[in-house]
Amino acid sequence: MEYRQLGKSGFKVPVLSYGTATFGGGPGFEQWGTTGVQEATRLVDLCLEAGVTMFDSADIYSAGAAEEVLGGAIKGRRNQVIISTKGTFRFGKGPNDVGSSRAHLIEACEGSLRRLGTDYIDLYQLHGFDALTPVEEVLHALDDLVRAGKIRYIGCSNFSGWHLMKSLAVSEKFGLARYVAHQAYYSLIGREYEWELMPLALDQGVGAVVWSPLGFGRLGGKVRRGQPLPKVSRLQDANTVRIAPPVEDEFLYAVMDALDELAKETGRSVAQIAINWVLQRPSVSTVIIGARDEAQLRQNLTAADWKLTPAQIAKLEAASAKSRTYPYWHQAQFSERNPFPTN
Repeated sequence: MEYRQLGKSGFKVPVLSYGTATFGGGPGFEQWGTTGVQEATRLVDLCLEAGVTMFDSADIYSAGAAEEVLGGAIKGRRNQVIISTKGTFRFGKGPNDVGSSRAHLIEACEGSLRRLGTDYIDLYQLHGFDALTPVEEVLHALDDLVRAGKIRYIGCSNFSGWHLMKSLAVSEKFGLARYVAHQAYYSLIGREYEWELMPLALDQGVGAVVWSPLGFGRLGGKVRRGQPLPKVSRLQDANTVRIAPPVEDEFLYAVMDALDELAKETGRSVAQIAINWVLQRPSVSTVIIGARDEAQLRQNLTAADWKLTPAQIAKLEAASAKSRTYPYWHQAQFSERNPFPTN
């Protein structure tokens, strides 16, 4: 398994990470998966055998049950794994049970530590930007947790460019821990990350931790022109439909046509090809994969042991290209001094 630097830090992570949103099966996550400790332990075994040592979770996944299941699955082998988890979203009914205030972040981190059964978290990420809490307060709280040894590295998730850049500037101004990772949505049917966040990541040394490289399951190989959605799918889940970005049918089918063509050419599955494409993009440190069962995991684990050719990449990018919004379409006209990011 290839390892890459996590942003500008000295920490290395495997290019594939395992996402635990399918663990627990609590309210709102039943359609994602209902993996318990016994099955999760087997999935962790398979990951470690393949060199996938990083496991990503969040406090809100199944109301904390996903972290508890992960903690049970890694019990006795904490030193073999890298744990990343997230806080910020609402976790309770109280007025301070949400956001990135000092009060909530410390409580959220302590709760994750208890559920995971560990005394430190390798990468702790804010699940979203809190515009009501001063950035200085957020970063001082995270820095305190780093200095206390409860967090080793900090990251963010789903930030816009100015959210991330302002945070990095505050860290530099006050000498605080800085975000070395940005967990972001990026896929062949969701390439907006390239417009601003990717150039920022390369310029500032922030590694992308990519979530949903299969576009909320749309690129898993079960969605085709003229076919109904599979009965068991995240796309049948009301919660997923609510948060998943809309994708025009014809655009999706065009991307699937290109994936199908390359699947025949390479002998790989469309899911493996879609993940492999993301792995080769600039700024990407690791790609989070998920699986409902052992068979699906085994398939996804082989997405990193080969590479698409430049011609194959060009075919996928032509099929998945979309018009940019302003000011990115205007900036693209000045490519002489504003080139597309490259590794």
